[in-house]
Amino acid sequence: TISLPKRLSLFQLFFFLFLSYAKSQFQIKTTKIEIIKNRFSKHKETKMNDSQVNSEQQQQQQNLVKPPAKRSLGLLIATYGCLFVGSIASSLLAKYYFVHGGSSRWVSTWVQSAGFPLLLFLIYLPPYVFKTTTRRPFTRFTRRHFIFSFLIGLVLGFNNFLFSWGTSYLPVSTSSLLLSTQLIFTLILSVIIVKQKITFSNLNCVILLTLSSVLLALGSSQDKPAGLTKTKYFIGFLSTIGAGLLFALYLPVTERFYRSVYCYAMVMEVQLVMEFAATVFATIGMAFDGGFKEMVKEANHVFTKGPTVYWTVAIFVNVVTWQLCFAATSGMVYLTSGITGGICMTALLAMNVIGGVVVYGDEFGGVKIVSTVLCIWGFSSYVYGIYVKMKKEEKREKEEKEKGGYSGVKTTEEGGEMEVEMGKVKDDVAAADERV
Repeated sequence: TISLPKRLSLFQLFFFLFLSYAKSQFQIKTTKIEIIKNRFSKHKETKMNDSQVNSEQQQQQQNLVKPPAKRSLGLLIATYGCLFVGSIASSLLAKYYFVHGGSSRWVSTWVQSAGFPLLLFLIYLPPYVFKTTTRRPFTRFTRRHFIFSFLIGLVLGFNNFLFSWGTSYLPVSTSSLLLSTQLIFTLILSVIIVKQKITFSNLNCVILLTLSSVLLALGSSQDKPAGLTKTKYFIGFLSTIGAGLLFALYLPVTERFYRSVYCYAMVMEVQLVMEFAATVFATIGMAFDGGFKEMVKEANHVFTKGPTVYWTVAIFVNVVTWQLCFAATSGMVYLTSGITGGICMTALLAMNVIGGVVVYGDEFGGVKIVSTVLCIWGFSSYVYGIYVKMKKEEKREKEEKEKGGYSGVKTTEEGGEMEVEMGKVKDDVAAADERV
């Protein structure tokens, strides 16, 4: 407050009024400056907090999403290598069990899934192996994941039982080529369930591989082993076809389910529950059929190679190879697609045919030669289609980079945010003027 003297001239009165006005304007400017400082300090803190939250969210998203294609190439190669070894070895060892005196189809079914504890090794590998996440195992494994995995595992157990029936009656070469019939159903179900696009490469591959199986079916009437009745042969034939159809359903269903799975380790967790459910199915069947007692009897008195080979090769090694096969199949579906996983497995059937001829002396006549050639031809056409697609994608990405892509988007967004913030500051200053 400015005190006025009792007597003052006109000049003095004007001077005191000017001084009062200047002081009030100074207070107003000081108030505005304080408001602006407070506003920008809050804005700076908010931006820092937002940037910190965004960086944390981006880090979490990087941990949750699937690895990029280039980073996953090594994992994809390792997965296909396991599929290659597991598929061929498991088929040959399954036949090895029956050739040397084994007769229990429940035992053959049980060994296909009993090695599920081995998957814990993959689940608890260090995070840098898969380069996807630092999460603890089973932290995001919900009740929905468990129920779905368990139900699919029961279906998988029945599929294993059908496969065991087919393997017990049919030569390895015949059963392997018959399983390729699942591919056309895999394509159809993939179109329905996961909206798979039909292209020339995958359609041509499916037609050729299916034609391969049809030729085999028409020319395999003289391929029955000695002493096998016609009825048992067709039981094995139909059982193998049924196993292929169930597997055709398994691939696209799991592909759709894997959309809720965000890392390779979690795929192995789902596979662990599936194999556990399949083992429960096989264990119940063995308990009712006396399969465990039959295992001991076969090892000591029936198996022609002796108990040591029975427990080590026919049981333990067989368990390991089946886990390699199934785990690699799940990984292939997760990293690529259900139809690609089915095509890769079908392509390995040609190697199974050759393995059956080399190891067990299966006949390899003209029909099987043509079937194998068609199988290789179909897979090669699919691989070529993938190669052409990759080249087109690389060309499109290169063109987008040359055009500049989206380099200016971030700057525009930041500029818009700053304009909004400055507008808010101006509004606050105007409100302060009104209050003053």
